[in-house]
Amino acid sequence: MEIEFPIEFIVSGTPVSQNPARRKNYHDWQAQIRAASSAVMPSPHFATEAKLSVVLYYLPVEVMRGDLDNIIKPILDALKQHLFVDDHQVERLLVQKFEPEQTPDLAERASAMLKSAWDLPRPLLYIRISDTIDQEIV
Repeated sequence: MEIEFPIEFIVSGTPVSQNPARRKNYHDWQAQIRAASSAVMPSPHFATEAKLSVVLYYLPVEVMRGDLDNIIKPILDALKQHLFVDDHQVERLLVQKFEPEQTPDLAERASAMLKSAWDLPRPLLYIRISDTIDQEIV
């Protein structure tokens, strides 16, 4: 069954990097991402071969100590062969962190799920994947 885009979902927890010393955490984090995405996709489904746009919003509990770019690869790798065939299909990527004191001015057209993210317990990661590359991202 084909996946209908866009899809969006929230993953509770703190993203992890590819630090070899924390390999178990890395695999546990990827399993959490796949489980959260599975809840919004048809079952069974085919991994898409479409070009994709990905939005990642991280809402940490406290000021983030690590580098934001270190959390991207594990997230995309978790979705590879599950949601899409390969991460080279990602043509547009928006990644942003929102520290605890930051409240974004969300556009009116922001989805209910995105708006609800600010009312959920932190830390969490909001993920939105679309097959529309040139669409404005909120």
